[in-house]
Amino acid sequence: MSKASVAVKRLVLGRPFRSDRLGHTLLPKRIALPVFASDAMSSVAYAPQEIFLVLSVAGISAYALAPWVAVAVAVVMIVVVASYRQNVHAYPSGGGDYEVATVNLGPNAGLSVAAALLVDYVLTVSVSVTSAAENIGSAIPFVHHNKVIFCVVGIALLAAVNLRGIKESGSLLAIPTYAFIVGVLIMLGWGFIQIVVLGDDVRAETADYGLVSEQPEMVGLAMAFLVARSFSSGCAALTGVEAISNGVPAFRKPKSRNAATTLLLLGGFAIILLLGIVMLAQTIGAKYVLSPDADLTGTPDGYQQKSILAQLAEAVFHGFPPGFYFIAAVTALILLLAANTAFNGFPVLGSVLAQDRYLPRQLHTRGDRLAFSNGIVFLALAASAFVVAFGAEVTSLIQLYIVGVFVSFTLSQTGMVRHWTRHLRTETDPDARARMQRSRVINAVGMVMTGSVLVVVLITKFTAGAWIAILAMIALFVLMKLIHRHYSTVEAELEAVDLSEEVLPSRSYAIVLVSSLHLPSRRALRYARATRPDSLEAITVNVDDRDTRILVSEWEDSDITVPLKVLASPYREITRPVVNYVRRIRRESPRDVVTVFIPEYVVGHWWEQILHNQSALRLKTRLLFEPGVMVTSVPWQLNSSENRARRGEQKYYAPGNVRRGFTPEDSAK
Repeated sequence: MSKASVAVKRLVLGRPFRSDRLGHTLLPKRIALPVFASDAMSSVAYAPQEIFLVLSVAGISAYALAPWVAVAVAVVMIVVVASYRQNVHAYPSGGGDYEVATVNLGPNAGLSVAAALLVDYVLTVSVSVTSAAENIGSAIPFVHHNKVIFCVVGIALLAAVNLRGIKESGSLLAIPTYAFIVGVLIMLGWGFIQIVVLGDDVRAETADYGLVSEQPEMVGLAMAFLVARSFSSGCAALTGVEAISNGVPAFRKPKSRNAATTLLLLGGFAIILLLGIVMLAQTIGAKYVLSPDADLTGTPDGYQQKSILAQLAEAVFHGFPPGFYFIAAVTALILLLAANTAFNGFPVLGSVLAQDRYLPRQLHTRGDRLAFSNGIVFLALAASAFVVAFGAEVTSLIQLYIVGVFVSFTLSQTGMVRHWTRHLRTETDPDARARMQRSRVINAVGMVMTGSVLVVVLITKFTAGAWIAILAMIALFVLMKLIHRHYSTVEAELEAVDLSEEVLPSRSYAIVLVSSLHLPSRRALRYARATRPDSLEAITVNVDDRDTRILVSEWEDSDITVPLKVLASPYREITRPVVNYVRRIRRESPRDVVTVFIPEYVVGHWWEQILHNQSALRLKTRLLFEPGVMVTSVPWQLNSSENRARRGEQKYYAPGNVRRGFTPEDSAK
């Protein structure tokens, strides 16, 4: 890595942390709330408008059902929060729903939860950032017309913030998260004071527009289905609750108690904001539709629909523009930063799965700043792909959303019911049994309610796009099973006892590959001789008659005593003649170990790598698959790499040996 790239990395990520500073990254409750609750907090910015959007199909009269839908969502929120408080106390290790389902329902159930959560975390980032673009676009038309670019850049910035470390990202999130909560509470309070106390006529921008309903006579089962679909869209407000149970290890001690308290605060704020926004929006006549040009009448030419929150802020702070812009700004920030919940939950869950050998092991390692860097980068790329594929449209992406989280909710609560049932069989203390029975009742209610919501979500959203999320979960489930099978097979293979390998090879056969009699070739010969093989020879491949004759002549005139063998290559290949020659030696002496020494240039720039070592790379790749063959690269540092060493990049090389490396004196020793 060049000095400039290192400087840029340090500027973006900060200085690396030592492993023994892991405790420095643990979160107090005041920081944990914005880290883990930003998703749930931000959901109230788009969940209410999705409720109104779905109900608009049946006309203005259906809007009267919006508060009841919001109340139903709030009831589910209360049950889920109460249920997950039992989870964090029972399983504080950080596996969350995955651990609960695996321990109590089996590996397949746990893996189903993991697949659902991983997909949902990706969609959380996509939906949050896309919704932020929509809200900013309400005030800045340029963003509205370039939503995809805005979203991709936003995701990249979030990834960079999280790569700096969980505590640092939490500190950055604290101000906008608390500003959003306080700002919306002030807006709701002032709005209801104007209406109820002062008697002012507060009207939304869309209150005077007519609503063209697609199905104005909708009754019976059709209306019930519409309300159920509105409810399922509103349940997006529940996303993020599970992140706290996955992130308990990130809290300061006592971890379980702090996580449970944060979960309670999350639920309380989310319910108050959700109910307040829906009720105020209905009171002031706010409307939100899929297509303003087709579904609203009386709109001016070129009308651009504002989000529900933007309409509320404009109406409540009428005559005070800073209030409107403040709400628009903090809403956009909280929506953009809501993805941070996923940027903390996804890498932690990915690390747990990697430790259990269901995902690549690289996801288990921490980066410079003690964050799971590989998981953060993977999440950013996957979320960007969804944003681009769906054109940064919230209404399209949200149909894929929340399916995964309710799959994990349901399986997790089912697992908790079995957890308490199993412990009650052996518990004899009356007080402990009473607590367990109370917890089991709470989790049982949560299981029934989240399972019912899952059924509603699947029925109402399947054809609208939820099938894509389900297909992604199934594909991820199968992929993780295959990864686990591979790791298990490799482990069994490496642990198997093979008595034949305990027999020492009868002889060591060394081959040095040379192309010309230059310094790298001489160094490779000296190093090969220093290994004291039973047989040593140099080989070259005849791809050019003139060059081969020059090499043979120089070889004979030199003081080198190692024999040189020329391999014929009628088709001017290098790799195949060498591989065939090595195979022939192995056939003649199966118990011999053949070591092939390949001189290789060490370069200082990436573009130099393209100009060198290509034949060596191909040859090494082929020889690695040959049994009984060892491949040794003998490096030769060019001047460009020596310059890098002088700048301090290659700190582990001794200054006197950077260029020459292995010397004749070393050979004599």
